Amino acid sequence: MRAVSWAGAGLLDEREVPIPAVGPGRVLVRVDRVGVCGSDLAILRGQHARAEPGVILGHEFTGTVAAADAPDAPPAGTRVAVRPLIACADRGTVPPCRACASGNSHVCAALGLYGVDEPGGLAEYIAVRAAAVHPVDASVAPGLAALAEPLAVAVHAVARSGLTGGESVAVFGAGPIGLFTALVARHRGAGDIVLVEPNAWRRSVAEEYGFATLDAGPDTPDQIRGRTGGDGADLVFDSAGHPAVALQLTATARIQGTIVVVGVYKSPPAVDLRAVNFAEHRLIGTRVYGRDDFTAAIGLIEADALGLGRLPVRTFPLGESAAAFEAAGRGEGSVKVLIEPGRGTADHRPLGNRDTV
Repeated sequence: MRAVSWAGAGLLDEREVPIPAVGPGRVLVRVDRVGVCGSDLAILRGQHARAEPGVILGHEFTGTVAAADAPDAPPAGTRVAVRPLIACADRGTVPPCRACASGNSHVCAALGLYGVDEPGGLAEYIAVRAAAVHPVDASVAPGLAALAEPLAVAVHAVARSGLTGGESVAVFGAGPIGLFTALVARHRGAGDIVLVEPNAWRRSVAEEYGFATLDAGPDTPDQIRGRTGGDGADLVFDSAGHPAVALQLTATARIQGTIVVVGVYKSPPAVDLRAVNFAEHRLIGTRVYGRDDFTAAIGLIEADALGLGRLPVRTFPLGESAAAFEAAGRGEGSVKVLIEPGRGTADHRPLGNRDTV
C-alpha cells in the first residue's frame, strides 16, 4: 500500500509499505479521509517533541472496517471514526497510571497518538486497537466523519467550561478548533458569542455561521467588555495558543469568570496570575477529549446539528500530501484540509451533509 511518512524537517516521503497485519484485538481500517492538523505541521517542521523520522503521519482520520481480530469490533464494511489516543492502559501497562486507573485515560501520564507514536492514518490502511474505533452512520459523508476528532476537542472544552446556558462567550482563534468550540457552545445554549481572529478570511467564515467577530489587537479586552456591559465575558476560550492572547485572557474574563485553555502553547507563556487572584477567575486546562466526548462529537455530526457540511474544505489525494500540508499551513481558503488516500485528483468542494457516493 502507499503511505506518507515524515522524513525529517520539511520532508515528506511517499512510499510503498506492507499492509498492516491484523493482530489480536486489532481492526484493519481502509482509510477514507485524513485531516491535516496543526500538530502535523509542527511535526513536518521538526518541532514535535516525540515524533521520529519515518513515522506514518495522520491522527484525524475516518475509514471503513476491512477486517478485524476482535470479538467486539464492528463488522466489515462499517464506517468508523478512529479515536487516536494511546494510553498506557491500551498498551497493557500494569499497573496503569493514576489517570487511566481513574477512567481519565485522555490525560494518561504516557499518552501517545497514532501518527506520532505509532503509524498513523496517512495511508491506504491502518491497523488500530478495537477500542479506538467508533461506528458512524453510513449516510454521513466521509469528509464529515473525519471531523470527529477535532470536534471532540471542542466538545470536551465546552464541557470543561461548565456552560449551562445564556453565558457570554469569547473565543480566541477562529481556526477549526475555535470555530468548532463556538458552534458547540451555541448548540449548548450559550448567549452572546464573539470570536477573535487576526485572519480576515477566517473571520468571514465565522460570520457566515452567524457569529460576531473581532480583529485581534491590543484593545480586544476593551471591545469585549464593551459588548458585555463593562463586565467581560463569562467564559473565555483560548483556542489560539499564542503568547499575545495569553496576556489578554484575564482582562477579557469577568470577575469570577472562567478561562479555558484549549490551544497548546509551544512554550510556557506569560499569564497575569495576580489578576486570577484578584478576580477569582477559574483557570481550566483541557487536553484532547474522553471517550464520551468523541461519541458526542459523532452524534452531532450524524444529526447535522452544527451545519458542518457548509465548511470550506480542500481535499487532496495522497500523492499531493505536500501540497495539502502547504495549504493547511496558509490558513486561508479552507477551514480544514483533508487527504483522501483513494483519490487521484484534488477536490475543493464543500463537504455536504450526506454521502452521495
